[in-house]
Amino acid sequence: MVELKNVSVTYSSGVDALNNVSLKINDGDFAFVVGSSGAGKSTMIKLLLKEIDATSGVVTVNGYNLNKLKRRKIPEFRRTLGFVFQDFRLIPSMTVYENIAFVLRVIDAPIKYIRKRVPYVISLVGLHAKTNSYPDELSGGEKQRVAIARALVNDPQLIIADEPTGNIDPELSYEIVELLKGINDQGTTILMVTHEHDLVRHFGGRIINITEGEIVFDEVIAGTGDELLADMDTEIPSEAMAAAISDAERINDEPAPQEETVNTEEAIDLPIENMTADDIISAIGGIPDGSSAQEPEPMQRLADNIDIDLSESNNVKKAETPEELLAALTEKTEGGAE
Repeated sequence: MVELKNVSVTYSSGVDALNNVSLKINDGDFAFVVGSSGAGKSTMIKLLLKEIDATSGVVTVNGYNLNKLKRRKIPEFRRTLGFVFQDFRLIPSMTVYENIAFVLRVIDAPIKYIRKRVPYVISLVGLHAKTNSYPDELSGGEKQRVAIARALVNDPQLIIADEPTGNIDPELSYEIVELLKGINDQGTTILMVTHEHDLVRHFGGRIINITEGEIVFDEVIAGTGDELLADMDTEIPSEAMAAAISDAERINDEPAPQEETVNTEEAIDLPIENMTADDIISAIGGIPDGSSAQEPEPMQRLADNIDIDLSESNNVKKAETPEELLAALTEKTEGGAE
């Protein structure tokens, strides 16, 4: 459940980004959040991810009171969330399988669980044939489906999708929303931020409109249900997620072919030599620096949002390379340890 009670956010510049906002999204809901640039959408996302704190009011997400949430508990809280980026944030040197498996690796999930869970979610988003492909071998729609699978792999209670159709062809936008709708049908709460009003009108449902930091509209509307989807070449069957899940479970239960090298313990020892620190953090749900450029105040550096004290003032060597940062992340997140 997501609940904001009389929440306001005022930046240090004096700009009021949110003004006395009250909102409740129940478990299992699907809601579109719309509004113009600078209306407060990104500020709301940062609140829900505990990137910033409310100036006043109470923010509750998945049973966590974010006003009272201690810094050491932030990683634990964020594991109840999945986040889909507009710009995909895939790691170029990793295959589809590796990009998704890395999320589980960084929280020290058991190898056997990774082997079972990753093929399942890959099949769920209709990309079983692309398991060994690299991001530069995928279309925009396929990249976004990998991003959705990555958000889904840790079985989150809530997925926040920030403009997930912003960097793909318009006709594929409907396919991505259909996929998110199918995931929602299985019980995952979805909060999708978008500026594409055609999508909202087509699908209908709960629409939350933010204007100048205030919610001016929050209603359920009927979708137009036009015929655009019928003409799309989509790998997700029109019967939606029930059939996809059945197929994914079947594939997951089949023994891997002998020549298959992806689902091996050795292959899961993922390469990081070409990764930046931002790659590592974004893979586990961090927010890319500069993603809220339309907001009046820039976000913190990514490393500042992770519950790891790497400051030299505490006699700890500052992590500067991806390898050092990954080692620090793994140590701090192992088994949910503080």
